[in-house]
Amino acid sequence: MGEENRRKQDLITDEKLTKYFLITGEALAKATAAVDTSSPTREAQARDFLDMAQRYHDDAQHFKSRGDYINAFAALNYAHGWLDAGARSRLFEVHDSRLFTVDEE
Repeated sequence: MGEENRRKQDLITDEKLTKYFLITGEALAKATAAVDTSSPTREAQARDFLDMAQRYHDDAQHFKSRGDYINAFAALNYAHGWLDAGARSRLFEVHDSRLFTVDEE
């Protein structure tokens, strides 16, 4: 791969940021609809994870609006990390390996 192609891959373009906003937004919606309510403790933990994910997603929107694509992309990755952690610990009953790091059933 040439140097120019490598540099293009390293850029956080508007298209790349839009793509990750869509993916993380979809994952956030899916997790919100799949909270484990088997006990008050599990539900509270799930809601805490969702709160953190939503806050990072909101931060990403703020950074993007300021033209700070690097921090917007970083915040989206943190948001999705919270969602993945919740999915892996089964705080969210999701079975979608496209959006989460879980096995499909």
